[in-house]
Amino acid sequence: MGERSIESLDNPRAKLWSALLESRGLRKHRRFLLAGRKTVREALAQHPDRFESLLLPPGAEDLSAPPGLERIRLGRALFDRLDVAGTGLPILVGVVPEMAAIDLARPPEGLELVCALGDPSNLGALLRSAAAFAVSRVILLADAAHPFHPKCLRAASNAQFALELRRGPAWAGLAQAAGPLLALDGQGEDLSGFAWPRDLRLVLGEEGLGLPPGLDLRRLAIPTTGAVESLNATVAASLALYGHYAAHGQAIPPSRKGGVGGGGIDRREPARLV
Repeated sequence: MGERSIESLDNPRAKLWSALLESRGLRKHRRFLLAGRKTVREALAQHPDRFESLLLPPGAEDLSAPPGLERIRLGRALFDRLDVAGTGLPILVGVVPEMAAIDLARPPEGLELVCALGDPSNLGALLRSAAAFAVSRVILLADAAHPFHPKCLRAASNAQFALELRRGPAWAGLAQAAGPLLALDGQGEDLSGFAWPRDLRLVLGEEGLGLPPGLDLRRLAIPTTGAVESLNATVAASLALYGHYAAHGQAIPPSRKGGVGGGGIDRREPARLV
């Protein structure tokens, strides 16, 4: 497929790509922008079918990509608008997969992470830890950031492609959730000696806000020196995820082991298409 050019900021496709910088545009157009030298090359090598276009800056090197991938050379002003990370490197346009709604009345399978993080960078860091520690699925509550937001993609380092992502309800919907249902709370029981069940749902609230009152779940606390008031929500969750992985990781099939981008990662769809 040959290369074409788009210069105008008013071009319909330019306007569509610009809308992908915000969650509303992601939901409307079901497309996303992936930037970064390492992440773009890995995504093209491992998941070429997820992408439809490669956006090239003026005068930049091209990339080795599937012959069916559309290549578009952008004008400087347009490229700079889309290159929010300032990489100066080609950007991929991908298709957001359909994320099926979760039935929380059904028992959990493995460690299911229930998340309401609204900051896309924090969510991305959490998704990276979720992939590293073999979370079976990530359930995104209504208040959570979009998992394909540019900031989330940058922080996750392609973890979205190694995870099963599901749509969850608002907080009130957790009242119908089957257990075990656990959450991290500074006033909970000491996590150090906790006997992790293999199948559970771990609930993570918004950074700084925590969990809404009235939730019926078991609360666990991570012991610290007390030098700081609390841990960052993503850091605390990562410690808990490792605790479960250390207890049950050896039982996880070999195809699920390995870091994001490594040879042993699970190549399933990140969200089951329905």
